[in-house]
Amino acid sequence: MRNDIDLFGILVPALLLWAPAIYLVCALLRPLLARSGLYRLVWHPALFDLALFVCLLGGAALLSSEFMS
Repeated sequence: MRNDIDLFGILVPALLLWAPAIYLVCALLRPLLARSGLYRLVWHPALFDLALFVCLLGGAALLSSEFMS
């Protein structure tokens, strides 16, 4: 399993490349969740957004390690 990616001769952690991509996914999901009324059911929307980011980042890291190895 590779935990780092060679980017022009510099070894970069894979999570450093996944985090901005997942942040953009979360930024696109946030208005959809607000329009659907899900935030009315959530106690703390900011904590929910953080938990969503962590879950999506973990899922992306898990899937990338499965498909890249």
